[in-house]
Amino acid sequence: MAATLSRTDFEFKNQKSVYHGKVRDVYDIDDLLVMVATDRISAFDVVLPKGIPFKGQVLNQIAEYFLDATSDIVPNWKIAVPDPMATVGKKCQPLKIEMIVRGYLTGSAWREYQNGAREICGVAIPDGMRENQKFEHPILTPTTKADEGHDENISREEIIARGIVPEEVYEQVERYALALFERGQQMAAERGLILVDTKYEFGLLDGKVILIDEIHTPDSSRYFYADGYEERFEKGEPQRQLSKEFVRQWLISNGFMGKEGQQVPEMTDEYCQEVSRRYIELYEHITGKKFQPADESALEQRIFDNVSECLGRLG
Repeated sequence: MAATLSRTDFEFKNQKSVYHGKVRDVYDIDDLLVMVATDRISAFDVVLPKGIPFKGQVLNQIAEYFLDATSDIVPNWKIAVPDPMATVGKKCQPLKIEMIVRGYLTGSAWREYQNGAREICGVAIPDGMRENQKFEHPILTPTTKADEGHDENISREEIIARGIVPEEVYEQVERYALALFERGQQMAAERGLILVDTKYEFGLLDGKVILIDEIHTPDSSRYFYADGYEERFEKGEPQRQLSKEFVRQWLISNGFMGKEGQQVPEMTDEYCQEVSRRYIELYEHITGKKFQPADESALEQRIFDNVSECLGRLG
């Protein structure tokens, strides 16, 4: 199986700290951040035991593609992408919420709906809807952004009442999130895909709202194939999709949902390669570009050298 990058522990010049997230390692360097997209994969807020070949490269390059394609809607944190698995950008003060935009009733929202919920994050959901049905208009279902453990659903009213985000900032973030989703849906449609739902993260820089982190990647978004969507929906059949949901479904079918006492099923090399193929397929489908695997013979050294050279130019 191809080499994978499960963790980095670089020491860049002027480095202040490093944060190891579920998937990304984030280096704090003066007024810059270096974000390395590793090959780790998480589901149900659990980092799975094996990495996925080329996953970090796919995530980083899809995020780059969409950050560039949406910079006219909202300014973003990206300055440079010196390596296929790393982005250098502006350090912002992250807002402690994630903005989840849903165009269809599916995934965790559908699971809640099946259990009787008719309101998610303060948004009313009508009776009689079916799995994978399109909403009349996209809905916003924010979550808190937990430093550790599970994010929690929260309503717009709670966010403002608790002072998590000032009302005027939240309203701006809402507008940005819906505009980004509309652009993402348009771009997906041009490639024969449906952008079903996604999450966005924002921060503040000099008092201005900035789009941060990734955007429209298979880790943060769900895509259906447009071809056959209506027919499958009418028949109540599962949709063909390109997203991380198939990993969640595989885990669920093997008795794992991140709950105490549950064991992650064995991830064979063959399964990891299949997940890798799905990630690469989405990259090629959504960008229209042929995926070019980067040299993986010395992953860590390559990333360190490329990022160091970039930081030297920016410094």
